[in-house]
Parts: sequence; C-alpha cells; structure tokens
Amino acid sequence: MWSISHRSGNLIAFVACAAMMGYALYAQHVLGLMPCPLCVFQRMSLTALAIVLLVATVHNPDGWGRRIYAFFVLLTAGTGVGVAGRHVWLQNLPPDQVPSCGPGYDYIMESFPLADALGVIFSGSGECAEIQWLFLGLSLPTWVLINFVLIGGFAIIWNWNRSRA
Repeated sequence: MWSISHRSGNLIAFVACAAMMGYALYAQHVLGLMPCPLCVFQRMSLTALAIVLLVATVHNPDGWGRRIYAFFVLLTAGTGVGVAGRHVWLQNLPPDQVPSCGPGYDYIMESFPLADALGVIFSGSGECAEIQWLFLGLSLPTWVLINFVLIGGFAIIWNWNRSRA
C-alpha cells in the first residue's frame, strides 16, 4: 500500500498554502482585485501557516516535536479562520447594517497605535463587505475560510496523530 511520509504531508499542506497565496497575488495583480484590510490579515495568517508547515517539513520531527508543530498550525490556521470568518460575516450583513467605508490598511497602520489599528480593522468597513469575486456562489473570503479549515485540520491531525512512515 502506498504511504505518504510525515515530511511529505507537511510539504503538501505547504504547497496548498503557496498555491492560495499565488492565487491571491494573481487576483490582485492580474484581475485587479485590491485586498481590503481583512484580506491583508488573511494573507498574513496564510503566510504564517505556510512558514510553520515549511519549517515542519525541513525539521521533520518525531514524537512531541510533531505535536508542537500541530499547536503552531492550530494557532496560525485558527487566526486565519477567525479573520476569514469575520470577513464572511461582514459580507453577509444586511445592506443597512454594513459599516461605512473607512481608511485603507496603510493609513490605519501608520496613523493609529497598533491596538487601535487592530480595533479599526476588525470592526470592518464597507470595502470589506463588498463581494468582488464569486466561484460556485461563494466569495473569496468564504473559500479562504474553507481552505484554512481544511489545510489546518489536515496539518493538525497529520502532526498530532501520525507516526513516522
């Protein structure tokens, strides 16, 4: 029977993250879909998840080392799920409850202390509620949420329960 090694499982999850980031950059630079502040935080979470998975691939630990990586996957993927979930929630608000458009990400980060900037970003704005892209009836943040759950869930299970093949 064909078996995937521990290292290969983490590499597959890393490649999935890299493919997601590649599509995000394609959507921005080719399709012209500019990321809102919540999209930027989703990209940060995705990058952090990819880094954890790449380090786990290179390190290829056994025993408790795998569980430590599972914990960091939980942290990074969980953050991504939270941000993407907030974005999906904003996109599904009734039109009269959508917050007004606020300043852009760069302006917020340059003008406010970090705690205040995060509060402004996560309160959302009208630009975060706009749906600019659909595939199979789901918006881009919804697909990001689904992928964070799938990739994160796979990597957590893989690193927590899997003995070295």
